[in-house]
Amino acid sequence: MPATHPIDFEHAIHTANIWLKGVAEALDTPDRHFAHRVLRTWLHTFRDRLTVDVAAHFAAQLPELLRGVYYDGWDPSVVPVRYDREGYVGRFVQQAKVDAGDVPRIAAAVTVVVRDHVSPGHLEAALEQLPHDIRDLLLQPAG
Repeated sequence: MPATHPIDFEHAIHTANIWLKGVAEALDTPDRHFAHRVLRTWLHTFRDRLTVDVAAHFAAQLPELLRGVYYDGWDPSVVPVRYDREGYVGRFVQQAKVDAGDVPRIAAAVTVVVRDHVSPGHLEAALEQLPHDIRDLLLQPAG
């Protein structure tokens, strides 16, 4: 018996898969689990450095399923979490299970994918809240 899903659910899955495919391609990997892990980590480390208002405004740009990933485990009573570039890299390493030396390349690649999928200016407005050292990490040229 074929499974049936409401059209909205199918669309939510399709849209999330487009983002995951973009991350996998940006990182030159066929591993969608890895792509999900680093996208999730990027979303969480980004979200936690923002104020509640900016985090919620940014979340409105995310596809439905990724918005759930974004908010998973969030405690708005403790944000923004204050950490510098070293703290950001440490959290990224721990959550994404990657080497610290790979974080700049991975984070920048995910930033490009996110920018490609949100409305113009929304990512930049949120990035303005980050300290320069973290913003520079996220915006460094790919390569």
